[in-house]
Amino acid sequence: MTLGTVVEKLLRQEVRVNVLGLNLGMFVCRLDRPWLDSPFALQGFLIREHQQLKLLQSSCRYVYVDVASGASPDLRFVEHDMTPLFESARALDELNALRRTDWPGEADMRSEMPHATVAMDAVQGHLDRLMDDLRQGRELNLTQLNRGVEAMVDSITRNPAAIGWLREIRRADNYSYHHALACSVWAASFGRHLGLEREDLYEFALAGLLFDVGKARLPLALLAKEGELDADERAVVRQHVEIGLDMLRGTPGVTPRILGMVATHHERHDGSGYPAGLAGFRIPMGGRILGLVDTYDALTSVRSHAAALSPHEAVAELYQMRGTLFQSELVEQFIQTCGIYPTGSLVELSNGQVGVVTSVHSLKRLRPSVLLLLDADHRPLPEFVTVDLGQEAGNGVGVDQGQGLMIRRGLPAGAFGIDPSELFLD
Repeated sequence: MTLGTVVEKLLRQEVRVNVLGLNLGMFVCRLDRPWLDSPFALQGFLIREHQQLKLLQSSCRYVYVDVASGASPDLRFVEHDMTPLFESARALDELNALRRTDWPGEADMRSEMPHATVAMDAVQGHLDRLMDDLRQGRELNLTQLNRGVEAMVDSITRNPAAIGWLREIRRADNYSYHHALACSVWAASFGRHLGLEREDLYEFALAGLLFDVGKARLPLALLAKEGELDADERAVVRQHVEIGLDMLRGTPGVTPRILGMVATHHERHDGSGYPAGLAGFRIPMGGRILGLVDTYDALTSVRSHAAALSPHEAVAELYQMRGTLFQSELVEQFIQTCGIYPTGSLVELSNGQVGVVTSVHSLKRLRPSVLLLLDADHRPLPEFVTVDLGQEAGNGVGVDQGQGLMIRRGLPAGAFGIDPSELFLD
C-alpha cells in the first residue's frame, strides 16, 4: 500500500490503528469486533479518559480512528494489509536506544525566526566560501563553518519549524549548495525528533553539509549534465564518496562518526547502494538517515535531469521505497518529522484557497497551520491570514459545512506563480 493510498484513507477519515498507538483525543469509530460484543455503550466516541484507553487496549487488538473528528495517530501504529508497521524487534530496540532526551518546544516560530535567519545566513555564507576554496584546490578549513552549524543546531533544538520554513523558501538556483544546507537541516531536525542529544545533532548537521563535498573535485559539466548519465559517467560521479573521504580525513572537527556517515550515505537497505553494497543493519544509523534525507530533498528540488516533486509527492515516493531502498521504520519516523504536508509547502484547501504550511501538529498531521495567500478563485488575498486546521472548526475563515477546512491536495513549489522567497512572517 502506497502513502497515496494511506493519505486517501486518512482523508476519508478512517484509519486502522493498533491499540498500543491510541491516545487521548482520538475518535474511535469502529472496533475489531461488533459493538454489541464490546463493553462500550456508544457506537463511536472520543477518547477523553485514561479509563477508556485502558479498556480499549484490554478488549481490542486494533480499532478504526476517524482523524477528521479527533487527533491523528502516530504512523508507527497504523496497520496496512493486516501487518503492523513495526515488525522488527531489533529495529524498534535500536530506535528506542537513540532516544536520550525529549526536546521541549522552547520558542514559538515567530520569536525564533530572527535567530534562525542569522544562523542560516552564516552557514550559507561559510559553505559557499568553503566550496569555492575546494574548487580552487585549497585545504578544507571548518573553523568558521563550525560556528554557524552550532548556531543552526541551537535554533533547531528550540524550534525546528523556523529554520525549516527558511529552508523551503530559500531554494536557490544552485542545487548543490542548497541541497547540502537543506540536508543538514533535515538531518538535525530528524535527529531531534528521534531524541538525539545536542552533540549528536551537531555531527548530523555537519555531516549533512559535507557528505557531497567530494563533488567539488568532479567536472562541473558532468554535474550539470541534463538527462540521465551513462554507465561511465555514473562511475565517475560515484567517486565523489571516496574523494570526499580523502578530503575530510585528518580535518580538525571531522569525527569518525561523520566520516562513517559520508562513507555510507549512498548505501541502501536492500544492498543496492554504493560504494560497498552494505545492507540492513550493516549500514550505520547515521548513513541510513543521511541517505533518506538526501533522497527526499533531491526529489523536492529542481535538478538538471528531473523536475521537482511537491513535498507531498516526495513523501509518497519515499513511502514506496520503504523496506527496499530504506528501512521501513526510519521512513515512518521521517514522515512523523516532516509531516505529510511539511512546513513551507504549498497546499490547496477544501474551499479552493491556497496557502503555505507554517507548522505541523504532532498529533494532527493532516491539519497543520496554514498561511492563506490566495482566495478560492486563486487571486491574492488583500491580507495574509493564518488558519489552524487543527482546530475543529478552524477560526471562521472559509470553514466548510460539516468537517471544517481541510487540505485538498499538496502543490509543487511555484504553483499559481507564488514566490515563497517573498513571503515573511509578521
